[in-house]
Amino acid sequence: MPRTARLDAPGTLHHIMVRGIEKRSIFEDDTDRMKFLDRLGALSEKTYTSVYAWVLIPNHIHMLIRSGPEGLPSFMRRLLTGYAITFNKRHKRSGHLFQNRYKSIVCEEDPYFLELVRYIHLNPIRAHIVSTTRELDRYQWSGHQALIGKPSSPWQNSAYVLSWFGKSETIAQKAYRKFIGQGFDQGHRDDLTGGGLFRSLGGKHEVMQHRASRERVFTDQRVLGTGEFVRNLLGEKEKLKHTYLSPDKREEKIGHMIFSLCEKEGITINELTGNCRAGRLPRIRSELAKAIATNLGESYAEIARILGVTTSAVSKMIGRERS
Repeated sequence: MPRTARLDAPGTLHHIMVRGIEKRSIFEDDTDRMKFLDRLGALSEKTYTSVYAWVLIPNHIHMLIRSGPEGLPSFMRRLLTGYAITFNKRHKRSGHLFQNRYKSIVCEEDPYFLELVRYIHLNPIRAHIVSTTRELDRYQWSGHQALIGKPSSPWQNSAYVLSWFGKSETIAQKAYRKFIGQGFDQGHRDDLTGGGLFRSLGGKHEVMQHRASRERVFTDQRVLGTGEFVRNLLGEKEKLKHTYLSPDKREEKIGHMIFSLCEKEGITINELTGNCRAGRLPRIRSELAKAIATNLGESYAEIARILGVTTSAVSKMIGRERS
């Protein structure tokens, strides 16, 4: 049976699942885990790929990421191939390390972003690696620690995740902890991991009701989202052509966006990137930050560099625009 094409475009949100071949371990020790995370961090920063949630289990990996300008396939190929070569060399083995190709599911952000962050970070519970909240807080091989304020991976886009929970870091971390606790006993969730119909309708019970009513719903095995989201996504043909921008083209497009916005608003580039926080300038910067993130998949750190502000400021800008 032929493989289905991946759905991807710069800025697309993906739930990634990678498993070891024949369910074998892909991490033999902490050195392996650190080598994988070092590669993930370096590559995410180099390709402007945002990593929101992640967890390493002995025989599989989950990640929630937003693809950068070069796209998901290139990012994952470099990540997994590079790690497999390092792993095989270190453990004096040969052959495939991962089971088939990785699984990627395009995700509708508003209804599923937080649910996926929680589902991914609770994986050690479902895998029976830890059994309490306190033990989960000490599990260093997931993005959970960064979100509760412990020193962790600097490349993880924690600021964006926490922006969903509150305006200040302290309030957001407290709300995140409460959210994690509320999902502690959820176990496996068909509405996040099942087939296209399960994901579009929200679980087995809803699927049975749908079948009884014989109402048509748009579904796709590659998508986690409502029927309307699936239909709109598949209709955006221009977005799914896999035409990714080179660094030079990306710079050119960003420059054009900045110039056009400044001309429209009647301001100079120096005013846009200056220190002034009064009047309409914050609103204009927020508009530009959201446009760059949405259309080009740029990381918050890169947008901060362009605008001459902090990464935290960019997170707040985009959070304001979304709310």
